[in-house]
Amino acid sequence: MAEKIRVTVWSEYILEKEYEHIAAIYPKGIHEAIADIYREEAEFEVRAVTLQMPEQGLSQEILSQTDVLLWYGHMVHEQVEDEIVERIKKRVWEGMGLLLLHSSAQSKVFDRILGTTGEVRWREIGEKERVWVIDRSHPIVQGLPMYFDIPHSEMYGEPFEIPAPEELVFISWFAGGDVLRSGCCYHRGAGKVFYFGPGHEEYPIYYQKEIRQVMKNAVRWAAPGRGVQVSFGKTDALEEVEIFSPRKNSYR
Repeated sequence: MAEKIRVTVWSEYILEKEYEHIAAIYPKGIHEAIADIYREEAEFEVRAVTLQMPEQGLSQEILSQTDVLLWYGHMVHEQVEDEIVERIKKRVWEGMGLLLLHSSAQSKVFDRILGTTGEVRWREIGEKERVWVIDRSHPIVQGLPMYFDIPHSEMYGEPFEIPAPEELVFISWFAGGDVLRSGCCYHRGAGKVFYFGPGHEEYPIYYQKEIRQVMKNAVRWAAPGRGVQVSFGKTDALEEVEIFSPRKNSYR
């Protein structure tokens, strides 16, 4: 029997407690709504954590037991402690997968791991977003149509301050005329990173079937494989070689 993919979903869990219209959409918090996507499938083992929990929800123990971390940050990026960000970066380098969702592009985690600000043009008028599949053979698009529409979304548009994607999976078009590289894959160390643009908290985007399919596929893609064990630092020669000493200008 295959081992389950251990998924941890993180969010601030602030706006859902401050605004009734957001709580009406995500009554248990957006982190729990996202976690429920994975609870539908027996292959995932899921936990949901928030900023208010001890160690901001991400202790060394929890991260060591996480195969893929989903990060949903929005309003208080600056409140995330640098120590937590460093923990996440270290785990990604070790092989943990990372999904950065929507406004997480402006988070410390995005900045520290991908190296850019994630700044973007934005507009919040509830316009239609059309998500186009760009890489039709990519594992993240399996089971999707050529494109799908989100009836109401927050516009994030180019220019988008991100590194050039290693794999561009989706491009979004908005009714107001803007476009966005909305599905972007990267590798950092042994870990895989996926940025996914849709997901504003004022719309029920995470209940849409196509979005749920993307989220499941993305975690499967980002989950660490067995890989190859490597070592770093000073190492002995694999073959017998003459050793030249530059100080003595001689071999030994």
